[in-house]
Order: sequence, then C-alpha cells, then structure tokens
Amino acid sequence: MKILTWNINSVRLRIDNLRRVMKECDPDIICLQETKTVDETFPLQAIKDAGYKHVAMSGMKSYNGVAIISRVPFSAHDVHHRCGREDCRHIAAKFKNFELHNLYIPAGGDIPDPAANDKFKHKLDFVDEMTGWFKKRYKKTDKLIAVGDFNIAPYENDVWSHKQLLTVVSHTPPETTRLNKMLDSLDWVDTARHFVPPEEKVYTWWSYRNQDWKKSNRGRRLDHIWVTQPLKKSLLSQDIHVSARDWEKPSDHVPVMVDLKIAA
Repeated sequence: MKILTWNINSVRLRIDNLRRVMKECDPDIICLQETKTVDETFPLQAIKDAGYKHVAMSGMKSYNGVAIISRVPFSAHDVHHRCGREDCRHIAAKFKNFELHNLYIPAGGDIPDPAANDKFKHKLDFVDEMTGWFKKRYKKTDKLIAVGDFNIAPYENDVWSHKQLLTVVSHTPPETTRLNKMLDSLDWVDTARHFVPPEEKVYTWWSYRNQDWKKSNRGRRLDHIWVTQPLKKSLLSQDIHVSARDWEKPSDHVPVMVDLKIAA
C-alpha cells in the first residue's frame, strides 16, 4: 500500500498537478495539506473521477485545510481541533489495519519568539498538544500512521545549512526539541530517516524566493511520514517526488510517499 502526503498549496489551483501525482506515483491514499478551500468547493468529483472514491476533508476559505483521499475504504473519519481553534489542521481516518492522522502544523511566522510572535507560540503549543494527545490516547503497540506538513526540519541534514538556520523558524531548537518529543510520544519511526542515513541531506520543500531552486538547492525537510513500531517491519520503500517542484505552477512542497506491505 502506497501512502502519499503533499502540501498542495491550493487543491483547486493545482488539481491538474494532483492528477499528475496520481498518475506518476500511483498512491493508494493521498493526504493533502493547505487545500485552501471550504468543503463545498473542494474538487470532489474530479478526484472521484480519478478513481479515489473515498474522501474526507476539513477546509476553510483561503487558508489551511486538510484532506484524506483514498482508493481504499475507511470506516470512519474525525476532525480534531487544536489549541482552541477550528482552523482545519488535523483529520484522521480508520482503515482496516491502521489509523491515519493527517496534520498541518502551523508555520509559525518569522520571529522565533513566542512572547513576541503569537504565530510561533501557536506552533509550539500545537506540537505540545499533539505530543500529549498521542501519548494519552494511544499505546505504542497501536498501528498508527501520522503524515503531513509538520513545518519543522528536525535534524542537521534536514536543512541546507544547520548553522545558518538555527535561528530561522522551522529549524530552531524550541521547534526541533518539541518535534522530537512528539516522535518519542509513541516511539514513532520517522520513515525518511529509516531509509536515508542521518548524514545524508533530505529535503521536501524549496522556497519560491529562490529563482533557481535546483541550482541553489536551499531546501528543508518539512514533510513527514511516521509509523508506530508495529508497522516498522511493513516498510518497503519511500519516494520523495522532487521532480514535482519543476512542474508548471508548482507547490513549494513536493509529494512524499511510503510503500508498506500491509493489507487494504
């Protein structure tokens, strides 16, 4: 089973790119973040016409928004609100052999100081809340998958320059420390680093500000797929679809996918 996550940066604007992802990556389940549309204008029919009959979404106008799109039926889905806000950042679905959580962690603004920047405080609070929620609600023996745009590059080689980005939101110690606590909450497996050694660079996002993103290659690994330990032995491979960053009207994130040996 192939599970893909992608911050699409507007599902309506990039519906053709989504169709291309479906064709080139052939995922069974797609988790989208930053869909940027209310549910009433979500391109549901186009997605169903592409063979993905099972869809759950939580959207709002112009901002945020998450969706789970699947060829495989799921029995239930839940929308979870975080930090006292209803801003469409967490949706979950129960499949036959696992539960899937799709997260869009706040970006955090530009100033890495929670006292001076409420967006950064919201980000830290969100990760703290998720950490406690996972730990309280589930056991380490549960079969869970968590994916999404976590907006944090946790390790040195998840960014183009560890030294230069230590004070840049997405790689600051308050963020990386918290994300690692969230990882520890259920002894999650970070699938990218399961397949790629920690000394190798891995990126999933390149800023629109870089005119030649490929030449400068100033990337960050902001998009993640985690599985709990009972699913670790099921991991077969991963794909970071870097070529999508070169498409017409690209998202600044690229699709990330894992293949697992697991029954539908």
